[in-house]
Amino acid sequence: MPPVRSWLPTMLALGAIWGCSFLFISVGVRELHPAYLALGRVIAGSLVLLTILAIKRESLPRSRRVWAHNFVAAAIGSAIPWTLFGYGEQRVPSLLAGIWNGITPLVVLPIAVWVLRTEKFTLQRVLGLLIGFLGMLVVLGAWQLHGGSDLTGQLFCMAAAVAYGIAIPYQKRFIAGSNLSGTSLSASLLLCATVQLAIAAPLLTGQAPPAPSSLSIEVIGSVIALGALGSGVAFVLNLRQIRLIGASMTAMVTYIMPIFAIVAGVIVLHERLTWYQPVGAAIVLTGVAVSQGVVRSVRSGSRPKSAVEPAPAPVP
Repeated sequence: MPPVRSWLPTMLALGAIWGCSFLFISVGVRELHPAYLALGRVIAGSLVLLTILAIKRESLPRSRRVWAHNFVAAAIGSAIPWTLFGYGEQRVPSLLAGIWNGITPLVVLPIAVWVLRTEKFTLQRVLGLLIGFLGMLVVLGAWQLHGGSDLTGQLFCMAAAVAYGIAIPYQKRFIAGSNLSGTSLSASLLLCATVQLAIAAPLLTGQAPPAPSSLSIEVIGSVIALGALGSGVAFVLNLRQIRLIGASMTAMVTYIMPIFAIVAGVIVLHERLTWYQPVGAAIVLTGVAVSQGVVRSVRSGSRPKSAVEPAPAPVP
């Protein structure tokens, strides 16, 4: 297992970027259809990464195999979940959408172990994931769910998180081992998502995208933030994490994201924070500690161990 200092700061940065993304989605869907919001996001992210590639004098992938796998990863890891979260946040608060991301590791682990065979089960990691999931239920207030629009919105968010859970181990198995830079791989993935959404968005909405001049500054800023940070910089950081510590460990960032989503939703959007959400957050962090072996290492005085295999390729 790599030293904590090599991956923890990046995980916290990703948690902040993606946690606050739910705030930007909530603002964006006020004036944009979810599909067009997702399209604007991938276009902005593509432009940022292509600019970085030009500065670094790197090229996009030339292998058809890489493009084919990125096309799949773009659909299940970008185009589909980003659109679904937009639909969800038309019906539920942004902090609740962020909380639903916590189920992602529960999907990642079985997919990574049984389907793609990139990682191994350990009792400690399963226990940590279960504790984390219990915390997510507490944060959610699962005992008082209601039907109607609220339930529909939560189902959209749940489906988006499941898509993430499939995409992460898929990237680990078929993409992360490439010798190409994370910027090159991420740029090609976002270009694939751009093509997909450019086709799907008009079909889903039945109309052309609105002119940028018709949108408010807040919505335009949200689209740029989602693209430049959430889909640009964060993609490069996320691929680095997958290469460094593995798919299911990388997915643990989804346990940190709800904390940032809750804080942003309460402070910026004035969404309601109930007593059980911070309590659940504490349980979530306990699950993270157990899964990563921190609890055991503190009691025994040893360094945390992990079942994650070594990184398959150097990270630029």
